[in-house]
Amino acid sequence: MRNKKFSTSLKWIFEVSRRFARIDRKGRTSATNFLSTLGICFGVMTLITVVSVMNGFQFFSINPIMEISSAHLRVTEIPDEIFTDFLDFCAENSKIACVTPFIESQGLVVGGRNKQAAAVIRAVEPNIREIDKGFAEQVRIVLGKFNLETSDGIVLGKSLANQLGVTVGSVVNLLALAGGKDVALISQNRQFTVTGIFDCNYIDIEQSYGFVNLDSAKKYFGQDSVPVYSIKLKNFENDVAVLSEIKQKFPEVKIQSWREFNKSFFGALRIEKNILMLLVCIIFVVVGINIYNGMRRLVFEKRQEISILSALGGTKNEIKSIFIMRGFTSGAAGSFCGLVLGLLICVNIKPIFDFAGFLTQNYMFTVFAQIPAKIIFHEIFFITLFGIASPLWAAWQASQNVLDMKVAEVLHDE
Repeated sequence: MRNKKFSTSLKWIFEVSRRFARIDRKGRTSATNFLSTLGICFGVMTLITVVSVMNGFQFFSINPIMEISSAHLRVTEIPDEIFTDFLDFCAENSKIACVTPFIESQGLVVGGRNKQAAAVIRAVEPNIREIDKGFAEQVRIVLGKFNLETSDGIVLGKSLANQLGVTVGSVVNLLALAGGKDVALISQNRQFTVTGIFDCNYIDIEQSYGFVNLDSAKKYFGQDSVPVYSIKLKNFENDVAVLSEIKQKFPEVKIQSWREFNKSFFGALRIEKNILMLLVCIIFVVVGINIYNGMRRLVFEKRQEISILSALGGTKNEIKSIFIMRGFTSGAAGSFCGLVLGLLICVNIKPIFDFAGFLTQNYMFTVFAQIPAKIIFHEIFFITLFGIASPLWAAWQASQNVLDMKVAEVLHDE
């Protein structure tokens, strides 16, 4: 019985709210309501697009850093007595995809016509592309092959190769190389043949990284060079959980996650995204104020109808709900349209930027078109929910005036 009464009351509230909206189609209140709905639509659309593009930009930059440079977890100083147990633990852990060693050093590389460039020389296993799928996806070979089977082979980043003036088959010299006490700092004998040239989505890596095999590291970096073990996870967001498991089982090892290794860079990206979201959220604040003022005007204009409804048996909460329903429908309509438009833009972001670049003849749009928009469900959900909640709250605040009206006074004035 109570459910039936509630259903009837809700139906009555919706019907009266709809009639109010139909009558006010040509009035100032209608224009305010339309513009507010349009503002919510564009606010939701803009926020979804901005956040998705920022997510795409972050992953566009983060993935090469994590897969090539920092890894998901980096482990060093593994005592010999627990080394086998550590590898067995990693192999049995369902969250870990692979573990590969590398040795890294910095050096001065000399190419054709004595062109020089500083570079990070990383020694890896020759079959790393087969073991580490994330590495293989990010290190895209554009010339030659990723061939490190011989001790004198090297794979260079595209920008680094251009800076040195070399190509596949060229010979480069690691003239100066940081290493142990048993190797010379300056030497003309560290000559390597370029077997491949790669590119990735991060220019800093392309212009500074070269890969050799582990045998070369032992020969040229020094016998006391300590390998670092790169741990790749099936989901990089599980780094905190896996780090905790390793520290608990092997407290002797030194371990670092990608969050710590690139703390300043990732922190800057996060702040940039939050600031953009804050700026776009101001749209909802402005729209909420407009809806509040429009609803207060509507309550004043409809004071006679409100009094009649009250005299006919409508409770104050029911009458108040009429205006709240009006705010809800405005917010829901605007948020739904904004959601659809935002998702359409995100899905078609590349042709949109390409078209903008064609119209303006600005090559930067072509660069932006290469950054994919990444849609994260829970962020889209909260943006849409906020788009509904903003006008709903404004309508609820404006409807408080309904409770202050006295029916007899309103009807007497009329």
